[in-house]
Amino acid sequence: MPVFILGIESSCDDTSAAVLDGTTMLSNVIANQQVHRDFGGVVPELASRAHQQHIIPVIDKALKNAKVRKEELTAIAFTRGPGLLGSLLVGTSFAKSMALALGIPLLEVNHLQAHILSHFILTNDSQKAVPAFPFLCLTVSGGHTQIVLTRDYFDMEVIGSTIDDAAGEAFDKAAKILGLPYPGGPVVDKLAGDGNPEAFRFSKPRISGLDYSFSGLKTSFLYFLRDRLKEDPDFAEKHKHDLCASLQSSIIDILMDKLILASRQTNISEIAIAGGVSANSGLRKAILSMKEKAGWNVYIPEFQFTTDNAAMIAVAGYFRFISGDFARQEVTPYSRGGF
Repeated sequence: MPVFILGIESSCDDTSAAVLDGTTMLSNVIANQQVHRDFGGVVPELASRAHQQHIIPVIDKALKNAKVRKEELTAIAFTRGPGLLGSLLVGTSFAKSMALALGIPLLEVNHLQAHILSHFILTNDSQKAVPAFPFLCLTVSGGHTQIVLTRDYFDMEVIGSTIDDAAGEAFDKAAKILGLPYPGGPVVDKLAGDGNPEAFRFSKPRISGLDYSFSGLKTSFLYFLRDRLKEDPDFAEKHKHDLCASLQSSIIDILMDKLILASRQTNISEIAIAGGVSANSGLRKAILSMKEKAGWNVYIPEFQFTTDNAAMIAVAGYFRFISGDFARQEVTPYSRGGF
C-alpha cells in the first residue's frame, strides 16, 4: 500500500512542495523568488509575502505532477525550522490547516536534518547507493557549516561547526565585494573554472578541533582586494577568474581539512555532503579525490537536492511517519536551533 507524503518547504526564499511514495520521489516543485536579486540578499518581509502567493499553486502543481489526489495523501510534512520565521509561518500554517482538513497526520521536520536525509531520496529512473550508518555529513550552505555524525535517521550529533560565518556566506560576501550578482556562490564557481587557484593566497584560520571559521578569510580577501585596487582600479576585473579560483580553493581546503580530521578521529569512511554549497564543483572534485586517496565511500547529492527543496522534507517526514512521530496542531515554527 503506497505511503504518499506531501512535503512543504518554506524556510527561506524558495517555496517548494513535493510528493513522495515512501522514499521514491513522484514530484518536486520549486518556486524561486527573483525579487531579492535587486537587494543582494534575502529580504525577510518580501520572502514571506512571496510564499503566500506561491504556496497554493506550488502544492497544486506538485500533486498534479505526482498524479496523486489530495484525498490520497497519507501525511503532510513541513519545515518547522530553523529559518526565517515569517516564511516558516506560511508553510507551517498551511500544512496544519491542510492536514486538519484532510484528517491525516502532521509531520514536523528539522531543515538541517532534511538536508542530510536527502541522500535517501530515490527517483523512478535511477537506483542509487545510500549511506550506511554511521556516516559523516558535511552540511554546507549560506547559513550553516557543520560536520554531523549521523548514527541513524534522527540520531545526529554536530561534532564540528563554524564559530562565525558559514562557507556559503563567505562565497556570497566575497562575490559582492567583486561586484558579482546574487547569489554569488554559483557565479564564483563558474568563474573559477577558468582561473588559477594558486594565483593568490589568502589567510586561513587556525582553529583547534573540528570547528570552522571563515570571517578571517573574508577579511583577508577584502583587504587584499582593497590594496590592489589602490594600485590598479581595474585589478578586480582583470583578475576576476583567478580571484574566484583562489578564493574557492581556500574555502574548499578549509572544509576538507576538518572533514579529513573528523574521518580520522571517528574512524568513519562513509562520507556525505549536503546543502547548497555541495553543488560547488570544486568541493565535489575534492571529496571525490579523497575517495581515491583514503578509500572513502562518498555520497554526493543530485543537484536538484542541494538547494532547499520539499523532497528532502518529505523523505524526512516519511521516516518520522514510520516511527509514529507525529506533530500536534499546536506546533509552532522556530527560527534558530540545531537538531
